[in-house]
Amino acid sequence: MELALQQEKAKQLRADIVRMTYLAKSGHPGGSLSCLEMLMALYYNVMKVDPKNPKWEQRDRFVLSKGHACPALYAVLSDLGFFPREDLWTLRQYGSHLQGHPDMRKTPGVDANTGSLGQGVSIAGGMALAARYKKENHRVFTIIGDGESQEGMVWEAAMSAAHYKLDNLTVMLDHNGMQIDGKNDEVMSVGDMMAKYEAFGFVCVRVEDGHDIAAIVDALATPHEGKPLFICCETHKGHGVSFMEDQVDWHGKAPSAEQCEQAMKELGVTENV
Repeated sequence: MELALQQEKAKQLRADIVRMTYLAKSGHPGGSLSCLEMLMALYYNVMKVDPKNPKWEQRDRFVLSKGHACPALYAVLSDLGFFPREDLWTLRQYGSHLQGHPDMRKTPGVDANTGSLGQGVSIAGGMALAARYKKENHRVFTIIGDGESQEGMVWEAAMSAAHYKLDNLTVMLDHNGMQIDGKNDEVMSVGDMMAKYEAFGFVCVRVEDGHDIAAIVDALATPHEGKPLFICCETHKGHGVSFMEDQVDWHGKAPSAEQCEQAMKELGVTENV
């Protein structure tokens, strides 16, 4: 699919995210909307995956470290054919395979259980190291959030990845500047993330518009032989929905029926809620 068409498709996937959280009456729309293009850049352009064979041994692996943003991952996996789109409307419901955080035991296409913030980078690093020992050539990608970057184990994992020269590992930061309690700089500043990861031994790239799929794809192609890659994507929480954008309140609450309808209109989607 051409990149221009992918940017257009993002509107439909955004609508699916909003609709999912509306029907569930809970969830995390803000951070899901902010990382959507990051996921699309990976799954539509870079990663080797097979929806018909989710456990294919040669596939690239992905870890959504900020697991609460799983509605975005589910929307992408469904669109690729890992499971029927109708399953999206069962998010967080009893008996659904679409839990409030990713579960690799239940959802096709999910490579790691996440939700306890900070652990995803360690999991991804472990996968990359295991691939190295097994002499396999698949790559491992992970998306982390701002707030979880305050977790100490994120930096232990970064130190380990650099030490073992895991150039099959890419860490992507959804840098929207907000977390559940407010703006990062007010809660606990994460400082200059580019400088920190560079100091830890990563090759670092900044994407000024983290909602530009083409720009993210270019960043993912950055040469980094012998070193892990860090990509800082500058994003907006709640991107694409006017009343959610850059509003910390939308970190973890569901829209009302009226708000859901408004979002559908803004995104140009005509489906009934």
